[in-house]
Amino acid sequence: MSNIKINFPPLNEQLDVIKRGASEIIPEEELVSKIEKSIKTNTQLIIKLGCDPSRPDLHIGHSVVLRKLEQFQSLGHQAVLIIGDFTGMIGDPSGRNITRPSLSLEEARKNGQSYFEQASKILDKEKTKILHNSDWLGKMSFEDVIRLSSKYTVARMLERDDFTKRYKTGLPISMHELLYPLAQAMDSVVIKSDVELGGTDQKFNLLVGRDIQREHGLEPQVILTMPLIAGTDGVEKMSKSYDNYIGISDPPKDIYGRTLSIPDKLIYNYFELATDISKDELAEIKNQLEDGKTNPRNLKRQLARTFVRMYYDELASKNAEDEFDKIFIKKDVPDEIPEFNLSAFSGQINIMDLIVEVKFAPSKSEARRLVLQGGVSIDSKKINDINTSINIKNGQILKVGKRKFAKLKN
Repeated sequence: MSNIKINFPPLNEQLDVIKRGASEIIPEEELVSKIEKSIKTNTQLIIKLGCDPSRPDLHIGHSVVLRKLEQFQSLGHQAVLIIGDFTGMIGDPSGRNITRPSLSLEEARKNGQSYFEQASKILDKEKTKILHNSDWLGKMSFEDVIRLSSKYTVARMLERDDFTKRYKTGLPISMHELLYPLAQAMDSVVIKSDVELGGTDQKFNLLVGRDIQREHGLEPQVILTMPLIAGTDGVEKMSKSYDNYIGISDPPKDIYGRTLSIPDKLIYNYFELATDISKDELAEIKNQLEDGKTNPRNLKRQLARTFVRMYYDELASKNAEDEFDKIFIKKDVPDEIPEFNLSAFSGQINIMDLIVEVKFAPSKSEARRLVLQGGVSIDSKKINDINTSINIKNGQILKVGKRKFAKLKN
């Protein structure tokens, strides 16, 4: 027992915080029991979150479960962030219908460090315990792996939705993928986690953790799953690959602008799951959305300011809103625009080549699409013809889409 008295809030107060936005708590009665024992014995619960180092760039979608970990932390419990550098070499197929590419240990470690640095925008860095699962999984012998594998059946493993779909459609399932949930479960065994957090797509893996802890004579962890929020398109899960994300390390103006692009139906969801506003403020937002008197755009502006303030500060929030208004309401150009020297092109360049050269599109085909969609202009004059040649003049302003500006130099 710790000699330091921890001022845990009462059970009901803790449950109010923990249950906010949660999809499932399995089983809830065990969580209640664990919290009661924690308060009685002055002992922190060990709250586990495993991070996937294949995605080092964190966005608002990742923040949902990270914020839940921070809430446990604020209640006085021990947050443990496990960098899955060893499991990253396997490649977790959760939510995918194909095998996810595996990483080298070096890549996984590097990405894991980037993950933690960004996660520290949410978590208390000094109070978060960081562990790498290669420290124990890498030491397991083949005999250890066989013994672990004997504790779970193939039939149970194939109950996982993505495995079931792939099996029925004849898509390959590699043996190492079947080991992934067992490897993740060993993380729970090693740290003796009381609660494990994850997205709803991780439910199967988290349940395996309960079973394997029990097989090792440990009290099984409670699992708490959080919803996977839709991206700014309102359709797909937030992801960089869908370009529907709001990055928590993006510049303030990008966080602000991307937030304003979300559909109205996501406003309450984002406030509830991805911000720290109070229950009373949340109730007021719900009322405003339902009363029909409040313009949803005003609430989106409030949400955008909140996100920038959370990941930067109040001044950055105000400046981001001012710059957005200047560009999109007053139709001005930003004060600071990157300058590109195009002297190598002898004074003339095709519009598609120009867009690619300043890195506003990854390819000419993408540049072509931008031009044909009417999203390209030079000095406020729209360019609709992909064959247009630009006579480069110093100080010309290229605008692509709503937020990309470049000052040309010959």
